[in-house]
Amino acid sequence: MTPSWALPTANSVGSAGIDALKLHQAPYNLTGKKIAIGQVEVGRPAQFGWDKAAQQPKFKLEQIFYQNGFAKANTNVEQHATMVASVMISGDKRYPGVAPGARLYASAVGLPRVAGQEEECLSTQHVANQNGGDVRAINLSFGEPLDRDPRVGAKLDGNALFTQCLDWSARVHNVMYSVAGNQGKGGISIPTDNYNGINVAYSTLRQGIYRKLDFANLSEAPIGTAKSIENREINVGNRRSIGLVAPGGNLRLYNFAGKATLVNGTSFAAPHVTGTVALLQEFGDRQLRQKQQLSIAVRPHWSLDARRHQVMKAVLLNSADKIQDAGDGLRLGMTRTLLAKNNRDWTESAVDRDRQIPLDYQLGAGQLNAFRAYQQFSPGQYSEALPVPAIGWDYRSVNTGEYRDYFLDRPVVANSWVSITLAWDRLVELQDTNGNGEYDLGEKFRDRGLNQLDLYLMRADENNPDRSIWSSVSPVDSVQHIFHQIRDPGKYKIRVYFRRAVNLPRQDYALAWWTVPAK
Repeated sequence: MTPSWALPTANSVGSAGIDALKLHQAPYNLTGKKIAIGQVEVGRPAQFGWDKAAQQPKFKLEQIFYQNGFAKANTNVEQHATMVASVMISGDKRYPGVAPGARLYASAVGLPRVAGQEEECLSTQHVANQNGGDVRAINLSFGEPLDRDPRVGAKLDGNALFTQCLDWSARVHNVMYSVAGNQGKGGISIPTDNYNGINVAYSTLRQGIYRKLDFANLSEAPIGTAKSIENREINVGNRRSIGLVAPGGNLRLYNFAGKATLVNGTSFAAPHVTGTVALLQEFGDRQLRQKQQLSIAVRPHWSLDARRHQVMKAVLLNSADKIQDAGDGLRLGMTRTLLAKNNRDWTESAVDRDRQIPLDYQLGAGQLNAFRAYQQFSPGQYSEALPVPAIGWDYRSVNTGEYRDYFLDRPVVANSWVSITLAWDRLVELQDTNGNGEYDLGEKFRDRGLNQLDLYLMRADENNPDRSIWSSVSPVDSVQHIFHQIRDPGKYKIRVYFRRAVNLPRQDYALAWWTVPAK
């Protein structure tokens, strides 16, 4: 057996991983400065100068809690939570975090014998309310086993209390939730059946870069001997669980003793996503400040919509790596080909053939790439009122039975790929029995369901969606995603269509697109 110290390692924050270190440097200078993010786990990270377990000041926490109250020194401190926090905000030069300048608020739920889904919801809400209610993303590198759910015949149908709490909080508190994907061994399946966050699987190193899904992640639809276990860990029906992949194998992180140790798992992949949100949000806030200082005419494409969690979700998914670019830009400059467990890539799965499947079972939309997410986000917001550039995003609303067409302002190059992502929320409401506007122990949530929005890629002069070049029309997912090769050059448009209302007749959505324009 190869000794652990001899296993291959690479910096997951650098070009071998999510390529965030580039954003730390000039001319970008993005570290997540002043951006509030959160962390909720069974335990909490150690705070230097407060907890004896914190040997070295690798990072500084903004505040620490136990559920919805202040934490006590040396209680509920956990090495796992400390390592997860370091992925997000470590200031160590050797093993830097994704967003070392971010403000991290962390809460411990407590051990399972004293805490369950109600306390998990209470803790999450408390973190979401920090920083004056302005926390942009919360990391959940833990979960609840399905066999502990009190519902009779409990399934991963999105209606466990903690899952409903997450979807409610994402909408009410405007938080982007990054959730550690279940690893296929009967562990943390709740709240991986959420709609409004992003579940994260983990990749490991191959040829010195993070490009292969680790075998510990969930697999395809369960068959054979694994079916009895994995059937309880995959969402009911055809709804996909994984949204993104991020590095999580062979990471070197500091333990309580201040020594670097190797770790693996989705727990350490999810905080890469949370930290990336902080980098993007720092950039967005910078654009908003410059818009105020200059004029709307100079910065017309930035508004508070840049802070919407749906926008972050669409941007992160749409910019993910799937298949490596050959250097001609036709594959949108993607940096690697991400491989599933059986060594197939994203284009070799059912998702490339079935318009009702927006995301791959194992790979989601691909692997997180922080620099490409910046490239996706930085052009700014464009409405359908005028032709839109080759890369951009929007946050808008559409009425039942109506659509919005986004006409690309330049022809698309032949044989290039197009990436488009549409994201919106399931509507979950709090049954607020005492009327205080907050979740309290004993209260429940009401699932109002998911409206169906469809996504089409069409020729600019075509109006019949049945003759679209490609589409994403899942009736069960809160994401539609297109990654498709354009054979013929010419003018194209993107259509967002509100097909079916289950709750409200008007639906907010976020849209992100990336195309290759003709010169």
